Amino acid sequence: MAEPHRIVIVGAGLAGATAAISLRKQGFDGDVLLLGAEHHRPYELPALSKSVLLHDTDEPDWVADENYYVKHGIDLRRGVEATRIELGARTLTDVVGAEHSFDRLLLATGSRPRTLDVPGADLPGVATLRTLDDALDLRTAIEDAQDVLIVGAGWIGCEAAAAARSAGADVTVVEPQPLPLVSLGDDVATVFRDLHADHGVQWRLATSVTRFLGDEQVDGAELSDGSHVAADVVLVAVGAAPRSQLARAAGLEVADDGGVDVDAGLRSASPAIYAAGDVAAHFHPRYGRRIRVEHWANAKWQGEHVAGNLLGEHEPYTATPYFFTDQYDLGCEYRGLADPDLDELVVRGDLGSREFIAFWRHGGRVTAAMNVNTFDDADALRTLVDDRAAVTPEQLRDADLADLADAVS
Repeated sequence: MAEPHRIVIVGAGLAGATAAISLRKQGFDGDVLLLGAEHHRPYELPALSKSVLLHDTDEPDWVADENYYVKHGIDLRRGVEATRIELGARTLTDVVGAEHSFDRLLLATGSRPRTLDVPGADLPGVATLRTLDDALDLRTAIEDAQDVLIVGAGWIGCEAAAAARSAGADVTVVEPQPLPLVSLGDDVATVFRDLHADHGVQWRLATSVTRFLGDEQVDGAELSDGSHVAADVVLVAVGAAPRSQLARAAGLEVADDGGVDVDAGLRSASPAIYAAGDVAAHFHPRYGRRIRVEHWANAKWQGEHVAGNLLGEHEPYTATPYFFTDQYDLGCEYRGLADPDLDELVVRGDLGSREFIAFWRHGGRVTAAMNVNTFDDADALRTLVDDRAAVTPEQLRDADLADLADAVS
């Protein structure tokens, strides 16, 4: 395929903006058009449910300074959505009807919050959290609220619950599963349940919302067990769906979970079109299957990686999934991809102290590691997970982790 002269990126979030910046860093001097639906310049999402909600800052971490895009010849167009892709003609049409030709196209459209299909879900005061404006509005609402209801006990729900409790609100979390963060398995999930309970969060586990209550404004919810919960503010945090409508309408292959099918090099079945970030259902060589990861690191690293492939390389993306969270006085990092139903849990330290490292093993090899309130061994954990180290539970519990990582690398 000929070298590109014009690259169009749809989505000005972390993945798209990082890809645009990486193109310039790699010496590409052709046209780069970056279309973003938001009116803010590109920013990173983690602060929205952490430091912004906690009122530690009014701004997220910006991907680049205000003048960076102009200075480096990146045509950033804010508040402009793409509406149609013509694969054969290699053109993209935007919401105002302008048509943009491309030699390569990157889909970095991200994901949108899922909502609840129950009566009252459209009442004022029922919110989702995805954008900077969402976070600022939610923070103001929480500061004025007595009762905050969080629906969903995933990472966003738990972080928002911690922020609301820190603001002094009474917080109830409703979750259909018997524990929060069930993807961690019962033992580690219980640590987070107890953490929030110790800070005054009221759990309503193994139940769900059947309708929201209120006339002009939400004032509560009815649950599946027939009980009612008061709420001045509701955050619905029940996951996210990839924004793949544009790709689907163009005839690109879409995975069962809604992500755009891409190969190990993040390229779709249409050779000129790539996908990165939340929207990419990527064939990961390490796992031998497609995975779709919705975390900060994946968006950043895939954005950096795909730039080289847009320019003609076809290197596989092999980075191990990574994320971090901060809730109250607990901070942790997670590396890898474990299945708690199949993998063996090995704990180094004491779960009850909330200072430990959890390892998951399958077939005698490390599949994932989570360090909680202990950060000295981050490099060793990365090596053990990346190399899928064959080590015993006793070694993981007792050996010097740096020495162990050196021995297996």
